[in-house]
Amino acid sequence: MSDEVLDRVATYYAARLREHGETARGVDWNSEDSQRLRFLKLLEVHGADPTSCSLLDYGCGYGALLDHLAGLGRTGPYTGYDVAPEMVAAARVRHAAREGATFTGSDATLAPHDYVVASGIFNVKLETPAAAWHDHVLVTLDRLNALARRGFAFNLLSLYSDPEKRQERLYYGDPRELFDRCQRLYSPRVALLHDYPLYEFTILVRREEP
Repeated sequence: MSDEVLDRVATYYAARLREHGETARGVDWNSEDSQRLRFLKLLEVHGADPTSCSLLDYGCGYGALLDHLAGLGRTGPYTGYDVAPEMVAAARVRHAAREGATFTGSDATLAPHDYVVASGIFNVKLETPAAAWHDHVLVTLDRLNALARRGFAFNLLSLYSDPEKRQERLYYGDPRELFDRCQRLYSPRVALLHDYPLYEFTILVRREEP
């Protein structure tokens, strides 16, 4: 995806942050409850792994997932990455006292982690044609896979959402296509979660046990 398109997305989210602050609305979610539900679904990729495993939050916003992890007692190394400099700056201030947590706006500097999660990064396409955004999704999934040693998880708005409720600026993914792609290219251990009360789905990709 071109830098121009990602800059537009970053500008969009920076505006949400200025308007709503460090809240769920500030990262374009409807409520704190829906944000927490997404975290719970994504973190199922951890399974029974110890609390010390490392996690990369790809599209971290102001670092709400780090607050959630702390509440769960997870203390492992955490890296937050976001395309919006304003989000990275807010996250650094919010979590300045948190040991083992870093935030960056540079994808090129990211190192592999045990797990990678990406919440909401594929939803807002703005004026980008759906076909071009679809290609962006696939390229980004390759990147998540490359950064994950044990597994990764991501969510998308679902193509099964009610047509009359869809918005032109948003992207709706085909869960069947992405499940198939993940199983063929990344790992045979893939789970599709489409049974929770939001207009979206979550896919978990786990590495095979040795």
